[in-house]
Amino acid sequence: MMSQKDNPGVYVPPPMIYAAFFGLASFVQSKLPINFILLRSDMLHIIGWLLILVAAGLILTSLWRFWLSKNTLITIRSANSLQTNGIYAYTRNPMYLALLILYIGLACFFGNCWTFIFLPLLFFIIQHYVIGREEKYLNRTFRQDYTNYKVKVRRWI
Repeated sequence: MMSQKDNPGVYVPPPMIYAAFFGLASFVQSKLPINFILLRSDMLHIIGWLLILVAAGLILTSLWRFWLSKNTLITIRSANSLQTNGIYAYTRNPMYLALLILYIGLACFFGNCWTFIFLPLLFFIIQHYVIGREEKYLNRTFRQDYTNYKVKVRRWI
């Protein structure tokens, strides 16, 4: 393990990034509304709820793994272990995947077209600013263990 000073260097908590994009989309919708009839259907509300439930399950499962290992969720602190069990055996980033599913679920539920318009930029920021930095840190910290893990487990799904 590296010193406490070595960390991924992600200074904006990732849930805040997702929330900021959702808030921005809501603000833009209030100023420049796009009313797309397909985003107002009952079926889309149901899909939204289902995605929200899936996201909640992924988040709880991910948090449970961190709690069991007594690892930190704070992206400016050093990790004490590499998460590779449970949900982490299927995706290297279950929390970011869960937050993305939650974002899309809320977008479906509220029917805000702007949330979908901003989605590619949000994905780009998470992929490059957050995950990119975390992966460099994990490579530095866990070296061959992380390299082996990357070979076995995909980044998203």
